[in-house]
Amino acid sequence: MSEAATHPATEPVARPELLASLDPLLREWLPRQRWFAGKGRPVTGFSLVTANELLPTSGQLGLLHLLVRAHQPATPAQGATAQQGDCYQLLIGVREALPPWLAPALIGHVEEGPLAGRTVYEALHDPRPADVLLEALRTRARIGELRFERDQRQQIRGGLAPRLVTSEQSNSSLVYGDTFILKLLRRIVPGVNPDLELPRMLARESCPRVPAPAAWMTADLGNAQHPAGGETYVLGVLQPFVRGATDGWELALHGLAKGEDFGGEARALGRATAEVHTALARALPTTTLGHVQMELLVEGMTERLAAAAQAVPALRPYAPGLRTAFEALADLAAEGQTWTAQRVHGDLHLGQCLRSPTGDWTLIDFEGEPSKPLAERRMPQPPLRDVAGMLRSFDYAARSNPGSPAAAPAPSVPDTWADTCRAAYCAGYAEAAGRDPRTDPVLLRAYETDKAIYEVVYEARHRPDWLPVPLAAVGRLAASP
Repeated sequence: MSEAATHPATEPVARPELLASLDPLLREWLPRQRWFAGKGRPVTGFSLVTANELLPTSGQLGLLHLLVRAHQPATPAQGATAQQGDCYQLLIGVREALPPWLAPALIGHVEEGPLAGRTVYEALHDPRPADVLLEALRTRARIGELRFERDQRQQIRGGLAPRLVTSEQSNSSLVYGDTFILKLLRRIVPGVNPDLELPRMLARESCPRVPAPAAWMTADLGNAQHPAGGETYVLGVLQPFVRGATDGWELALHGLAKGEDFGGEARALGRATAEVHTALARALPTTTLGHVQMELLVEGMTERLAAAAQAVPALRPYAPGLRTAFEALADLAAEGQTWTAQRVHGDLHLGQCLRSPTGDWTLIDFEGEPSKPLAERRMPQPPLRDVAGMLRSFDYAARSNPGSPAAAPAPSVPDTWADTCRAAYCAGYAEAAGRDPRTDPVLLRAYETDKAIYEVVYEARHRPDWLPVPLAAVGRLAASP
């Protein structure tokens, strides 16, 4: 491929027939994927947004890039907003038969349509399709609706050996030769995605705590062939790979298992968080939240508590005490206190932080909570929301034992470890930001409470064995003055 190489839109594969032939296979395969957001509800059908060949499907090895909407019955909370269906990015390899080493990637065998008799599979497990993505980014390719862009200041060398990151995550990641990591978004929405927007802004601020995007891929649906014409979807971001880094969650659990102090790391992580917040406040506008704005914030928190108590009976005895956290915040706002809001990470926890072998901390994954609307994820918020997320993460780590997270050896052990980390993190934050988060205890408690309530619902639905972890925090927060 040459620079800004342009490829014609896919012609050999008829799009309606293609989706019809894949439909029965995708109905079985898609709900089993970690990143599928509609678990627990049947898939009733698919509609095709885009289909492009990145490698010809008529050859020995084909590669299809698809954007498909999965249609499912709406939940009562979703109502009419779920009519359109979630849109997913799929990279599908096409072969006559799979070699044994690709057996775990199998989607199925196509029985009819343009791919009849072929085998389709998750292409990211295969080095050749992974190579195609890096080469398209390196050369700024144009393939149908797909646009591959890159920062001209960063050099991207071809031929880097790819490997798929196999740890559980809500998206998919490919590492290229320990030089770059490509995060491919799975459930995608139109608009400016903060996972690309914020790291680019931070790069302009020369903030070393966040890897600067080297390249990115989008789908441009700006023509009359698409019902959603004029919209752009961010599909993936290529960033420098932090070689030899360990994520904060693994590091914390390793330290706990060995009985090592984590306070120094927590303090350094607090400083890193504050540096990112300071850079974001310089790069993007801030705003002031007064009585009206805080009323809406408290209303949302209160509604989430009510819904959570309805869904998880174990939460109900704590609901009155938890509600006082939100009432106290409403009272402060009514008295005239205001807060500064800015762009923040939005989903900060130990797993979103990497420590390099030199001891430097890096923050990653600025997508925010994927389940929330993009407009909400891009709203300015008090930085204490990120701080509260990290404080909850220390508590999770302290109470997590391999195989049985609920079976902490004794309450004093996890509580002491978590309290030490929480204090060190806030102290480190104060060193860089000039203000200790603990000087705003009402807002901090409200955000911690809101986060713990979210955790209770998540664990009740997905990991019931973990439910005692957030319930322990709920008991503490409900009893707080």
